[in-house]
Amino acid sequence: MLYTKPTLLGYMQLVSIGACVVLRTACILCFSLFLPSVYAAQLIMIEEDHCPYCQRFNDEIAPAYPNTTEGKRAPLRRVNIDKGWPSDLAHIEPETLTPTFILVENDRELGRMYGYQGDEFFWFLLGELLDKLDADNMETGSQNSKP
Repeated sequence: MLYTKPTLLGYMQLVSIGACVVLRTACILCFSLFLPSVYAAQLIMIEEDHCPYCQRFNDEIAPAYPNTTEGKRAPLRRVNIDKGWPSDLAHIEPETLTPTFILVENDRELGRMYGYQGDEFFWFLLGELLDKLDADNMETGSQNSKP
């Protein structure tokens, strides 16, 4: 569908609605690359090939995790130790036990969960880790507000 649109010079221009949607989406994506993330926290999952507990986590938790409140507060980042330790995590102590979940915020480790014993236990322990995230944010906020 085409419609007319006034330009800065006052002329009418025919513009495709589809082209406008594509252009608007491209602009949003470009600008979002330069904006800081609202959530600086991430939950790093240390895994390895052929780990049965990692597979169980992948079956029971992983599909829904990004859609949960917890997943939005601390998105999951996977690190396969068979492929080596990432250089951007050099400040985090490497782990060999899989799965291990490490809560990190602003390049600081706040806590770890070792192993995977089932969904209820995972959510409970993750809640405790995220409480540390809240406590750390409150502490940082109170330090920043001191005169």
